[in-house]
Amino acid sequence: MSRIKSKFEALAASGKKALIPFMTAGDPDPVRTVEFMHALAAGGADVIELGVPFSDPMADGPVIQQSSERALARGVTLKSVLADVKRFRETDNETPVVLMGYANPIERIGAEAFAAAAQDAGVDGVLVVDYPPEESAQFAAKMKAANIDPIFLLAPTSTDERIAAVGRIASGYVYYVSLKGVTGAANLDVASIASKIPAIKARVPLPVGVGFGIRDAQTAAAVAEVSDGVVIGSRIVQLLQQATPDTAADTLTRFVADIRAALDAVSANAQ
Repeated sequence: MSRIKSKFEALAASGKKALIPFMTAGDPDPVRTVEFMHALAAGGADVIELGVPFSDPMADGPVIQQSSERALARGVTLKSVLADVKRFRETDNETPVVLMGYANPIERIGAEAFAAAAQDAGVDGVLVVDYPPEESAQFAAKMKAANIDPIFLLAPTSTDERIAAVGRIASGYVYYVSLKGVTGAANLDVASIASKIPAIKARVPLPVGVGFGIRDAQTAAAVAEVSDGVVIGSRIVQLLQQATPDTAADTLTRFVADIRAALDAVSANAQ
């Protein structure tokens, strides 16, 4: 059983919702990526999404775009990101890690080589934004053969056919994009999210995590009431950019702990 599946099953058994923070590998300091991953875990992260910097991150808003640019300027590559995951695994063999990024770096080394390297590093899942599910059956099979969950995005505009296509090949969880836009947008509509989740659940036998537009404990709690988990990215990237080197790790841990408390309050109220 994958670490991701095990984590979601444990959360469901205890009536809790998943907290999935995102950070861009290498930003603001490549040397501290592993430290910041541990800070997220210490705050109560259930799964860590680690962004692989890319020069043209089409799904991301300005905050994450700029973080990718900074990381690339500091020499961060897919190879160095995998090395970071491997170092993280030296002292944390429990927290699932998902790489989130784009197709080009994987295409350059080949899916099989990537799968082997990611498995060796201790990666649990991979979300490639520009791999459509209709064209990704072989990629998904290679990931699953390496015990890596292929995770896919669904959006408010996803058709029943697209949802079904994801349901046929995805594992781990699915990432529902909560709005029509890019990461960091603010026009979150919880009622709209709630109306879409049943259609996803009917066709995808996996937990549904919701991201894009979630920036604080209040919105995280509202989204958690209608989903299996929440993904928070742009706000974390901003916090790291604004913090001083001395306060960055503690800032992450406190922020994640506040979100964790809000999600746990939702779980307690539902019982």
